[in-house]
Amino acid sequence: MPLDPLAKRLLTMLAAAAPQARSRPSVEARRQSLAKLMQFARAEAPDVTTSDGMLTGAGGELPYRLYTPASAGELAPGFVFFHGGGLVAGSIATHDRIAAALAHATGCRLVSVDYRLAPEHKFPAAVDDAIAATEWVAREARSLGIDAERLVVGGDSAGATLAAIVCQQALQNAGLSIVAQCLICPVLDFEETSPSREAFAEGHLIDRATIEADLSDYLPDGIDTAHPRVSPLRATRLSGLPPAIIHTAEYDPMRDEGNAYARKLLAAGVAVEHVCHDGMVHNFHAMGAILPQAQLVLSQIGEQVRRAVKREESSVMPSSQ
Repeated sequence: MPLDPLAKRLLTMLAAAAPQARSRPSVEARRQSLAKLMQFARAEAPDVTTSDGMLTGAGGELPYRLYTPASAGELAPGFVFFHGGGLVAGSIATHDRIAAALAHATGCRLVSVDYRLAPEHKFPAAVDDAIAATEWVAREARSLGIDAERLVVGGDSAGATLAAIVCQQALQNAGLSIVAQCLICPVLDFEETSPSREAFAEGHLIDRATIEADLSDYLPDGIDTAHPRVSPLRATRLSGLPPAIIHTAEYDPMRDEGNAYARKLLAAGVAVEHVCHDGMVHNFHAMGAILPQAQLVLSQIGEQVRRAVKREESSVMPSSQ
């Protein structure tokens, strides 16, 4: 369908404020741009309380923010969340409203992780931090008020890259019990340029120059972009992965890789709930001040996560016979 009129208005507004000649953005400009964009986040999160702490990452302590919805009991399902930003930008602060809204919608105690960013910390720092953070949450679950047997891992954009990799790595770690993976506008393939990356390379919120700059800042020289720890779409072992909740957007450069991952998971026998949102652009879920669909998709994700957690509860309930 055509580009949503409100999304088109947003893109026009952003284009008017952007430099006429697009060039490789500096890291600082990239970070400032994302912080400004995330100011459009408006999301319902009544009665969600927060507390900050430090967790054990791969290279030392990392900040985290714990979100607790009022509906959470003594032990609630957990949601380990990784923010977007191309692995060079973003923080628990930029994604505060989105994380709070996801905690409210899902009923999970949500742990938002401030993993290390490139170029100061190149690959595999963010991946290693994401894996270590998830393992830490599982170990410390009871002290966080989280049921370690009901753990969801998710993220948006490049945060979804990390979430997908964590779930793939968890196949080798029997100690992790991940009941669902939640991937919002995921970035999953740096090996090939898909038709959607070509079609929406300019003027659709995140452009080719920014994507290429992020990858250059993130990857050291000589790294194979087809490796699953860089491009999780390229993984060949998918059977046994946690059920997936995947949301893509019709006018997102990363649309095709998210859609392709949903198909690959289904073919591998993984349960998938996938929605490609008509007329929407990358990061639309975080644009609630302009796009009504943002709140709708967060509510939808909440329902999907609650169902996934409930299925897990049912599967471990003792027989009545």
